[in-house]
Amino acid sequence: MTTTGFNGWTNHATWNVSLWIQNDRWLYNTAKACVQYVTDDETPYDKFIRCMHNVDREATKDGVSWASDEVNRDEINAMMTEL
Repeated sequence: MTTTGFNGWTNHATWNVSLWIQNDRWLYNTAKACVQYVTDDETPYDKFIRCMHNVDREATKDGVSWASDEVNRDEINAMMTEL
């Protein structure tokens, strides 16, 4: 993880996504399941985005889209594998 940017994350969007996943029980458990059941053709965060789409939760409660191009997916995938 970088030490520059926003609170140690690349930017606000990445920090916000990480914050929600790590501090909301349902999102946390969903992220853990995505890591556990990920297939070879996707990343844990890609699977998480698909799960959020399936339950009509397209963004964090702060309005950051899970699928935003601003989200550093490498950082989020690394965070998710450490859950």
